[in-house]
Amino acid sequence: MKRFSRKEFTSKTSFTIVVPFRNEKENLPNILHSISLLHYPKELVEVILVDDDSEDEFRIQNLEFRIQIVKNVRKSNSPKKDAIETAIQVAKNDWIITTDADCLVQKDWLKIYDQYIQENEVEMVASSVCYIPKNSFLSAFQNLDFLSLQGATIGSFGINQPFMCNGANFAYSKSFFKELNGFQGNETIASGDDVFLLQKAVSVAPKKVGFLLAKESIVATKPTETWSELFQQRVRWASKSTGYSSIYGKLLALVVFGGNLTWILSFLLWLTSVLDQNIFMLFVALKFLIDFILIYKTANFFESKLQNVLASSLLYPFFSVSVAVYSLFGKYNWKGRKFKK
Repeated sequence: MKRFSRKEFTSKTSFTIVVPFRNEKENLPNILHSISLLHYPKELVEVILVDDDSEDEFRIQNLEFRIQIVKNVRKSNSPKKDAIETAIQVAKNDWIITTDADCLVQKDWLKIYDQYIQENEVEMVASSVCYIPKNSFLSAFQNLDFLSLQGATIGSFGINQPFMCNGANFAYSKSFFKELNGFQGNETIASGDDVFLLQKAVSVAPKKVGFLLAKESIVATKPTETWSELFQQRVRWASKSTGYSSIYGKLLALVVFGGNLTWILSFLLWLTSVLDQNIFMLFVALKFLIDFILIYKTANFFESKLQNVLASSLLYPFFSVSVAVYSLFGKYNWKGRKFKK
C-alpha cells in the first residue's frame, strides 16, 4: 500500500472528535493535552466527551477547542455505539473522528486527515494505531500481535478487500453515517462500532472508503496491564468475527485459526513421536517466516522495535486458539461490565 505524503494545504474540513469514556479519570487529561497541541484551526474543531456511566468524576480542563461532556443515552446492548450516536446527535461539524480515552494523537493528526479528504472523494477514512512501548514480555507479546492486526488491516485495503479497522482512529462524514443507518443491524453485539460500520460502508459504496497510511495520522494507545485484561480484550475483538458481513474477513479469520490450531496439533503429534521432527520443524519455520514478513514490514512503518519474537511465536498459537474458542461463547468483561455476544 502506498504511503500518503503530506503537502501544505488550506484547512477546510470541520471535525468533531468523539471520545467515549468510562472511568478514565487518569487518561482523559493526557488525550485532551495531545488534542490541545493540534496544529489545526480552532474554529474547525470541537471535542465531545461521552460519559458512559462513569463511577469517578472528571472535570474539563481549559482547552482552546470547543469541548463538552455529554451523558451517554443507552438504547442498545452496545454502550460504545450508543455513545457515538449520542455524540453525533449533538455534533456541529461535518466529519466525525473517533478515538479512545487512553490514546494520544499527534499534532498534525487532523491536518493530514483534512488533506486526504480533500485529495480523495471519500466519506469514510480509517487509519493506523500503535502501542505506547513498555519494557515487559507482556508488552512485547501484544505489540507483535497488534502489529499483525495492523498489517492485515493495511494489507486488506491495499488489495481492495477491507474488512477491519480500529475505532481509536476512524473518521466518517455525518451524512454518510446517516446514509448507512448508523449501527443499525448489529446493535446486539457490544463492540464493533468500527468493523461493522466499515463493512457496511464497503458493501454499499466501496469507493467512498479509504485508508490513510501516513506517519502523521498514527494514534498511540496503551497496552493492557495484565494477561487477563489482554485475554478479555482479544476475546471481545474475536467475538465480532462471527458477525462479519465480509466473506473475505470470515475466511481470513478461519485461515488464522486453522494455522494456529494446526501448529498445536503438530506440536502434540511431534511430542508423541507420531510426526517426524523434520516435518514439524519445517512447518514451524514456514509459519514463523510468513508471520515475520508481515510483522517486520508493519513494524518498519511504525518504527516499532521487535522484541521477544521467538518466545512470542511459540506462545501465540496457544493464546490465539484459546481466544478463538472462548470467543464462541461470547462472554467477556469490558470496562467493569460483563457482556454476551
